[in-house]
Amino acid sequence: MDENNSYPSPKRAWLTVGILLIAYVLSFVDRQILNLLVEPIRRDLQISDTEMSLLMGLSFAIFYTVAGIPLGRIADSKSRRGLIAGGVAVWSLMTAFCGLAQQYWHFIIGRIGVGAGEAALSPAAYSLIADSFAPNRRATAISVYAMGIYLGAGAAFLLGGIVVTWANARGAMVLPVFGEVRPWQLIFLVLGAAGLMFCLVLLAIKEPTRKGIGAGVAVPLKDVAKYLVGIRKAVLCHNFGFACLSFASYGASAWIPTFFIRNHGLTAGEVGIYYGSLVMVAGSLGIVFGGRLADYLA
Repeated sequence: MDENNSYPSPKRAWLTVGILLIAYVLSFVDRQILNLLVEPIRRDLQISDTEMSLLMGLSFAIFYTVAGIPLGRIADSKSRRGLIAGGVAVWSLMTAFCGLAQQYWHFIIGRIGVGAGEAALSPAAYSLIADSFAPNRRATAISVYAMGIYLGAGAAFLLGGIVVTWANARGAMVLPVFGEVRPWQLIFLVLGAAGLMFCLVLLAIKEPTRKGIGAGVAVPLKDVAKYLVGIRKAVLCHNFGFACLSFASYGASAWIPTFFIRNHGLTAGEVGIYYGSLVMVAGSLGIVFGGRLADYLA
């Protein structure tokens, strides 16, 4: 630890960010891979585009949003590494459960579980990063972590497209215990298994000393409410603005692969390579530049 400010060494701090980045990538692969598998899932479950959109968005988003508040409260005073590990385990198991879905409501339950599990990651990750970096370096560190959005989404399309092409060429497979599984089901099972194995990597995170108000002691909820009321204009503008941004960006990206498949005759593999590469490169460059700029302006 740095004796002057009690922050971890740069090596330890960036190791924490790197592990959190991988976790964020995995979370976005799990939530975004669905966008590339619209047609086979619709066909096998015999559902409409509207029902498919509920799987991609609403069933996930509501529980991701609601669960994030109590999980953030836990991250304020309990083990953040343990909370993230629990979240990764839950969303990985529920991703695998999606791969076992035989009916529409099975898939709904799976997506709800994925949303609730992934809600544990960012509150705890932001807390870990804030306690690992001094304020003048914090925006850059957070932007590197946030690269997981674009690396994960891009990887879901890029690697997903390759896997979809391979799996479709092989057709249905018979697995021990699970029996016959379709190509899209196999993808969810593999992603679930990868997430569970990643839980072991989280052991490399060392909890930094808590800093700031409370320093590990949960601030009374009435004080939290009082603080939020005091900055209500900033909170409302910030949250409403990001809600609109997410509404537009997630709504568009959810159907971009299907649009190119249906209207331009591309295969899932081709869309994955073109669109996935664009998201990974442009998105990552943009968010890291933004973080560096924010630190400079601060």
